This record gives sequence, structure tokens and C-alpha cells, in this order.
Amino acid sequence: MTSSIRGENLLSLNDLDRDAIVEVLDTAEAFVEVNRRTIKKVPALKGRVVASLFFEESTRTRLSFETAAKRLSADVLSLAVASSSMKKGESLRDTIATVDALGIDAVVMRHQSSGAALQVSRYVPHVRVINAGDGLHQHPTQGLLDAFTVRQVLAERRGAAGVETGSELFEGLRVLIVGDIRHSRVARSDIAAYVALGAEVRVAAPGTLLPEFLADWPVGVVDDFDEALEWADVVALLRLQRERGSGSFVPSLGEFTTSFGLTVERARRLRTDALIMHPGPMNRGVEIDSLVADSAAAVITRQVQNGVPIRMAVLYLCVAGSHGGGSQ
Repeated sequence: MTSSIRGENLLSLNDLDRDAIVEVLDTAEAFVEVNRRTIKKVPALKGRVVASLFFEESTRTRLSFETAAKRLSADVLSLAVASSSMKKGESLRDTIATVDALGIDAVVMRHQSSGAALQVSRYVPHVRVINAGDGLHQHPTQGLLDAFTVRQVLAERRGAAGVETGSELFEGLRVLIVGDIRHSRVARSDIAAYVALGAEVRVAAPGTLLPEFLADWPVGVVDDFDEALEWADVVALLRLQRERGSGSFVPSLGEFTTSFGLTVERARRLRTDALIMHPGPMNRGVEIDSLVADSAAAVITRQVQNGVPIRMAVLYLCVAGSHGGGSQ
């Protein structure tokens, strides 16, 4: 376990202890102010080069990372995988070597294979590698931005600045993660973040969408979804990932919605101050009803907004953090 990502790779939240996670959240807090300025730019990574390599498409994550890098004044190299040499049979190692030869300081990488980011970090140990999602393994910045969003809302409610409260807001917090746990790297990253910060996490899903080795996870499995909704302070819904085969694990989308969808009727069971979250993109009418997604309890838009300051914080700490200096 590491206590800081300063000058290090970010491959998995399982590698980070509470101090490391709080450091990222605190750093992001400073960058929230930057993103409110008329000119949303700081020179923190001026002269640095960040390569954006998305071998698996994700528009919102890629745009968020590239926006973050540009607001830190970094130069961004964005690889269009559909037209890249990998489509012609070039290996991942050779592709990374080619990009590295252009002179890069960091790689933000998404790949369909679990462990791909770790492998790249071994190919180019002098380059900081940031995992933007690898297979069924991890999506670290999504876990960080989800935790950041929760901390931000709770701090606002208590009239306290997030930086001052650290991780104390998570002590005793009850988080329910619902949906396709088996195929979700977001679930794995969220669990790592929330548990490290002191929250209690439970999961709810059809048995076919639970991982085979869930006994090794630091979570509880709920028997009654409706009762669990009354228990939770935070309800984090997951998308049914049909591109990863989740559709074959449930009899029908309608049956999933009936059993585990957050319908209008089910939302009435929630505590009055409960938060509703979703990493997006949403399947409206499947895992969440449109009226619920657009309700005051939902912080889904804020999650998207917080993607930029969190990724600014990660890039800053990983690439320039070891060299000191402020974020302003």
C-alpha cells in the first residue's frame, strides 16, 4: 500500500491507503476553484506531454482526461485507435514504444484487457501510467471522483470545507452498490475507495451478476434489495454492460428492472437525505427510472463535472507532484 501517488503510477485503488486517497481528494478541491475561473488554466504541467491512449472507447472519460491535461497546460497526444497501427497487427509493446519515442511524460490508458496498464508501466518505467479502465479490473479515477462527489455533498450539508474534514465524513457512511457487479471495474474501484475511507459497503445484484469470489471482497451482500434501500446513505447504480455480456446473465432487461431497478416506487423507500449515483452512461428505464435520475437526490451530473478536477489532481500528483510546487 502506498501513502501517496506523487511521482508514481495510478494503476489500482487497491494499491492506495486512506492518506493517498485523501491527498487526491484534497488536491482536487483546489482544482475545483480553477475550473470556476473565466480562464480555466494553470501552468502546473506546462512543457509536459500526456499521451491519451484509448484502445477501448469511452467518450466521457477520454474527454475528461484530455480537458484536465489541457487545463494544466500540458500538451496532449491523442491516439485514434481505430486508425492506429494496432489495427494492422502491431503489438501493444511496439505501439507504446512508438509513442514513447515522441517524448512523453505520462500515458492515460484504457484497454479491454485486465492488467494492460500494469504491463505498459513495465514497458516504459520512466513514464507515469494512469489507468483509465482495464478490462474487468479497475477504473481508479472513477472511484476517486465518486468518493469526491460524496465528500463534497456531505461537506456542503454540514457547512464544512472538504479539505478540513478529510475522510471523517465517510466514517459510518452506508453505501449500497447495485447492478452488474461481476463485470464492473467501477464497482471494484468504488469499493476500494469507500472502504479505505471508512464507509460500510454492501452490494445488491442477481446472483448471476455477482463475482464468483465475492467472499474475498470487503463487502456484504444484501438479501432484500428494498430493505437495503432504506439502509443506505448512498445508492450507486451500475450500468448493465451488454458489450461485456451482462445481458446473457439475466433472463431479460425487464426482469432485471423489476428486481433491481431503481424505480419511482423504490426511490420512495430511500432516506430523505440519500444520494443517488451512476457512473454513466445510463440505461434509463433499466437500472434507473428517468424521473429518479433527474430528481434532486441524484448527483449524476455533479459526478461528470467532478471528473475534470479529480483527473487534474491525479495528473498533477503523478507527473509533477514529486517535484514540489503548488497547484495554483
